[in-house]
Amino acid sequence: MFKVWTYFWVSLCYSVVSLSAGAERIVLTQAVVFSPDGATPLERKSARILVEEVERRTGIRWHIASRPTDENACWIVVATARSWNQVGRQISNPFADEPDFTAPEGYRIRLARPGGRPVVYIIGNDDRGVLYGVGHLLRKVEMFQGQITLDSGFQVECTPRYPLRGHQLGYRPKTNSYDGWTVPMWEQYIRELALAGANAIELIPPRSDDDADSPHFPLPPMAMMMEMSRIADEFGMDVWTWYPALEADYTDPRTVEAALREWGEVFRHLPRLDDVLVPGGDPGHTPPPVLFAFLEKVTAVLREYHPRARIWISPQGFSREWMDEFYGLLRNDPAWLHGVVYGPQCRDELPVLRKAVPARYPIRFYPDITHSRHCQFPVPDWDLAYAMAEGREVINPRPRDEAVIIRRLMPYTIGAITYSEGCNDDVNKFIWSRLSWNPEEDIMEILRDYGRFFISASLADAFAQGLLALETNWRGPLLPNSGVEITLQQFQAMEKSAPPAVLLNWRFLMALYRAYYDAYLRCRLIYETSLEEQAMEILRQAGRIGSLPALEQAEALLDRAVLEPVARDYRARVFELAEALFQSIHMQLSVDKYQAIETERGANLDTIDVPLNNAPWLKLQFAEIRNRNAEPERLARIEEILNWTNPGPGGYYDDLGNPSRQPHLVRGMGFDQDPALFHTPFVSFAYRSEKEITWRLSWLRHIDAFFDGSVILRYTGLDSNAQYRLRVVYAGESRTHPIRLTADGEREIHPYWQREGATPRPLEFDIPRDLTADGVLELQWQKIPGAGGNGRGCVISEVWLIKKDS
Repeated sequence: MFKVWTYFWVSLCYSVVSLSAGAERIVLTQAVVFSPDGATPLERKSARILVEEVERRTGIRWHIASRPTDENACWIVVATARSWNQVGRQISNPFADEPDFTAPEGYRIRLARPGGRPVVYIIGNDDRGVLYGVGHLLRKVEMFQGQITLDSGFQVECTPRYPLRGHQLGYRPKTNSYDGWTVPMWEQYIRELALAGANAIELIPPRSDDDADSPHFPLPPMAMMMEMSRIADEFGMDVWTWYPALEADYTDPRTVEAALREWGEVFRHLPRLDDVLVPGGDPGHTPPPVLFAFLEKVTAVLREYHPRARIWISPQGFSREWMDEFYGLLRNDPAWLHGVVYGPQCRDELPVLRKAVPARYPIRFYPDITHSRHCQFPVPDWDLAYAMAEGREVINPRPRDEAVIIRRLMPYTIGAITYSEGCNDDVNKFIWSRLSWNPEEDIMEILRDYGRFFISASLADAFAQGLLALETNWRGPLLPNSGVEITLQQFQAMEKSAPPAVLLNWRFLMALYRAYYDAYLRCRLIYETSLEEQAMEILRQAGRIGSLPALEQAEALLDRAVLEPVARDYRARVFELAEALFQSIHMQLSVDKYQAIETERGANLDTIDVPLNNAPWLKLQFAEIRNRNAEPERLARIEEILNWTNPGPGGYYDDLGNPSRQPHLVRGMGFDQDPALFHTPFVSFAYRSEKEITWRLSWLRHIDAFFDGSVILRYTGLDSNAQYRLRVVYAGESRTHPIRLTADGEREIHPYWQREGATPRPLEFDIPRDLTADGVLELQWQKIPGAGGNGRGCVISEVWLIKKDS
């Protein structure tokens, strides 16, 4: 029960609501926004944004005035320090006795009571500071229909830790939603990014490593790029473009001439352009000396249209040889180059890059916040069921993981513009924007702000807890994780109590989609794992009932996953939410239904029923066994299946793609200390194509190591008198990466070897006796050193160490 004390001046202007001791709130329902005469366009726009965002959530339309007209009104002052100093005496100046506050983009918010009435001051050090101050206030006020309140003790003084805080917004077919967005949708989204503290966006030109057109485009790419540049400029944000050098040969003068003409046309059309990032790879394949020569010419063209614009380069995908060339070129101090970008597929870790790059060149971070596997920062120890079904570009709130990345790696940079392929990573964008201001800000409070502003003040805490729970759903094995069902129950409770506006809110719908999808997967995994176990039990009776009846009964059990499915209500709700997301934000969660460009680009509605057990592989084995004429042969093959993971007496087995079955893996530093995984082997996955659909589950996942890193298994307590034999399966992406195996640091077990054919197969190698004579064995796998590309490929799926005399 709370009490309300109302203060009357001429008419009801404001009230104080006391919720409990120490929790008094000021009601701002009838406030007037003060934007002084002489305010800049961005100051005036910030005042309008405050009014519009409050009206959007409460139905209250605040009036904007340029000078005080009603002494009894509750005022909200929105101004720069410069504007305020010119007119502040008309109300009062609570900062008169405080030192100047001049840091770029900073702001102060103060609630004072001159003459007994409340005045909220949002005073920016500059134009951007005013906008960021408005964003901060909007995150902290509680808004309901017909009411808005603020903690009576609220005050804040903020400056950003990092000067660059932005996000890539690619209007292109490859994204999972952006290609369907209209100009008003972009205006609102860029506004929301700015209110969260972002000061830059990065655009993608009409021609990139993508299709030329999308069925979802409301405008041609160049026209939308111009609109987005205009919108960002109106918010005072920097405009970058990510511009890949795609041509085959930049030593050809005709190629260079045509490219400069094409790039110049893009530059000419943009209302604002501050910086251009040219990635060295992903895509790109031009040797550094040739690329540098081309970019010097690009700089001249760029400055014809944007005289202050700057060129940046990222050494993505470079080999060791190219990296060394790159560093050598930087030491020549090219004047046309402004800075270096650290992004995905950079083979030197960030501290090494910062040390090698001359100090005059700033480093910008380009972190991948949108992908969950086959990426720069894969989800640690992700379960195979998630990887196969939800896929690479799933809705992926990872607040804790993103905080680790920011706090570990950002200090080597001037800040970040994140790599994004759609709104699936919206929570991550918010985390990056806020922690780029203050890396020590509490994650839970950031998520409460997100829930309070974007969802509902009444659900702020519950929604924040729900986002953390979605990240926790992905921690460790899915099968025993009963928290997944609890997460869904929490979201169902919010779904039941939420007002209609929340049920139509795309951010709420995305989280709800993930909660239902996760729970549906776990129900299926429990069921299909049980069916496989029952099928294996039938096969164990083959010697008694006969091989062919056993195969028939086992296959019938496996077929129940399709014929008698579980959790159909969860599945139906996932499809309903997918439709709602397409209708609201053009999120393309299916290739067939919503014309997504491909399954890997977020279309996980199409993989929702992918088998989660070994049924496809087992059925293939069953067919092969049936073709054998002799019963002993058939029984022997069944025994082989039943004992697949059994290394025999005194032997050892590791399923290296399964974090719970890696007893001999040397794990390295771990994600919390090494989020870029340069010193940590990590679980990765095969792309599950039609050719791979019949693989064993253990072949669809594997351990990997980035770039020149190694995968090491260490055995102790071996029988010093025994002879051991190694059996290993190389799966995953190893078709394009030769791997070498050595023992105890120097003895070669096999030279560089590359898998041939579509299907993996076990390989076997004798281990020389002298290597295990001391009871210890260390095995080390490594790719060819110095290779370029994405850095992956040292992939091992299964390893048996078998005692030969057993």
